[in-house]
Formats: sequence, C-alpha cells, structure tokens
Amino acid sequence: MDDNTIICRCSDVTLKEVRELISEGYVTFDEIKRITRIGMGPCQGKTCGQLVMREIANATGQNIKDVKFQTNRPPVVGVKLGLIAEEGRR
Repeated sequence: MDDNTIICRCSDVTLKEVRELISEGYVTFDEIKRITRIGMGPCQGKTCGQLVMREIANATGQNIKDVKFQTNRPPVVGVKLGLIAEEGRR
C-alpha cells in the first residue's frame, strides 16, 4: 500500500500517519486511537482496525493475534435514537 492510502475513512487517517506514530513509539491500538481518533467513527474500527493492528504487528515483530484491539467503551447512559438521528441531520 502507498503511504497516502487512507486507513481510516471515518477520521481520514493515512497509512503514513499510522506508520509515523508507530515509529515514534505508539505501539498499541488504544494509543494510536487517542491521537488520531481511529476506531472512534461510525464503523467503530470495523474497517480500519485490522489494518492498524497489522501495521503494529509488522513494526514490532509481534504476531497479529497478540496485538490487542481497542478497548470499547459503550455510553454510560442510554442515548435515545431520536437524538442521534437529529444530530446526524446537522
């Protein structure tokens, strides 16, 4: 893949950005997520998660099975679907 390949379409993060963060020492999905918002968009990492985990595994020499995926944190309080739909129309 080219460095300009978009890894996370929800947050518009490129492969180059992910690789730079890994080279700076950010080697967990959660660390990269906090900086780039990868995995926090509508897909919740379903599209970009495996790609980021593969990059971490390749850079650190780990097996991809040993790379931990993001910590999911559902909302503390229930959210009415009407509020979400209303926000989406803005």
